[in-house]
Amino acid sequence: MMTVNMGSADRIIRAIVGVVLLALVFVGPQTAWGWIGIIPLATALMGNCPAYSILGIKTCKKK
Repeated sequence: MMTVNMGSADRIIRAIVGVVLLALVFVGPQTAWGWIGIIPLATALMGNCPAYSILGIKTCKKK
């Protein structure tokens, strides 16, 4: 099981960025690069960022 290493603000920002990037696939310039938005959206939903785990970063409040 993965531990949560992202705080609420971090997750909200990632979700917004992910949705905006995915929107680029369907509206606006309709570029395939928008599919990259799946990554920040997925990490926001899981609450775990693999890069944070490797670097030892935690943005969530300690319990």
